[in-house]
Amino acid sequence: MENTVVGVYDSYAQAQNVLNELLACGFSRDEVQLSPEGSGTTATTPMTESSSGGSGIGHFFRSLFGMEDEDDRQHHDIYAEAMRRGSCVVTVDADSEQERERAIEVMNRFNPVDLDERVTQWRSSGWTGYDASVPRMTDSEIEKDRALYGQGRSTDTGQATQGEQARIPVVEEELQVGKRAVQRGGVRIYQRMTEQPVHETVDLREEHVNVERHPVDQPATEADMSAIKEGAIEMRETAEEPVISKSARVVEEVVVGKEATERTEDINESVRKTEVDVEQMGAAERSATGATTAADISATGSGVGGDYADTAMTSDDSDYRSHWQNAYSSSGGRYEDYDAAYRYGSMARGSERYKNYRWEDAEPALRSDWERDHPESTWERVKDAVRYGAERVTGRNERR
Repeated sequence: MENTVVGVYDSYAQAQNVLNELLACGFSRDEVQLSPEGSGTTATTPMTESSSGGSGIGHFFRSLFGMEDEDDRQHHDIYAEAMRRGSCVVTVDADSEQERERAIEVMNRFNPVDLDERVTQWRSSGWTGYDASVPRMTDSEIEKDRALYGQGRSTDTGQATQGEQARIPVVEEELQVGKRAVQRGGVRIYQRMTEQPVHETVDLREEHVNVERHPVDQPATEADMSAIKEGAIEMRETAEEPVISKSARVVEEVVVGKEATERTEDINESVRKTEVDVEQMGAAERSATGATTAADISATGSGVGGDYADTAMTSDDSDYRSHWQNAYSSSGGRYEDYDAAYRYGSMARGSERYKNYRWEDAEPALRSDWERDHPESTWERVKDAVRYGAERVTGRNERR
């Protein structure tokens, strides 16, 4: 049973709704099994296997678990005891891991029994194991057994017994806008020295001494005679050479600074809050034949439900528009996109078959027919509009 999924439910109607939803999701009837079959009435005979071995609770769980080891026998006993106490078991033989996950998702929508908690409660009340010779519980015994179980988990399920209180926190988010400094970049300035060649020209002067001898033949004068003495005459040569010097001048300044500016930014965000709806429940219980389908609604269109449907289609839609404004306008879209969903819910609630059902019971069938007839519109998008249209008939939506 590697890909077998098992779910336990406290009522036959609930289990039947699970089976219908599994079939609607593509599982074949051979892959889905509901036990016990029928209306779920209690039996007073022992839950033993028939002499032929082909029926009874024992055969059902032997085919499911195999009974090859201690774990299989333990699972057999737990599920068999659940059925003895009035619960129903739905099994799905999935062909793949993907189908197995899909079956689990469908089953979890209908709030299956938590067997671990249930077994703990049984044992605290003295249960030691499944006994095939013990008959199923009667209706009164089942009611008493579940009342004891409910006392132990009333806080978890949101149900409060007499003298107790169930506290439901109403949570509302508040938007707080602050500010913080973040790095947005900047500048980094580097300072370095570079060299470049410079070409200049300069005129330089040089002196050269020339010595020339000329032959002379003339009488010597007194001046010539007085110049005859020892001595030396010097004449030096001079020349210019380039002299290089450098001077530094400031030719530019780079100024780095910061300036601050302020701007106003609009913040668009959404906050969540808890809304608690209080629904007055009547004494009427739903039928054990399964969920209402769109076929049921259509079948009553010419009767009492049909008269109401005609009225709903022509009535003032201001109430619907007000609900759309509060529930959908912020997410975009037009009222016309949801008008059909409001009307669909009104027609459903006006039918004879639907009026004794709770929303949780009828939702799977309504969803299946809506997605079949409106492939362009997903159920999750319009679910609240359908429910509002349905509950508008009884005035329950006045709380919204």
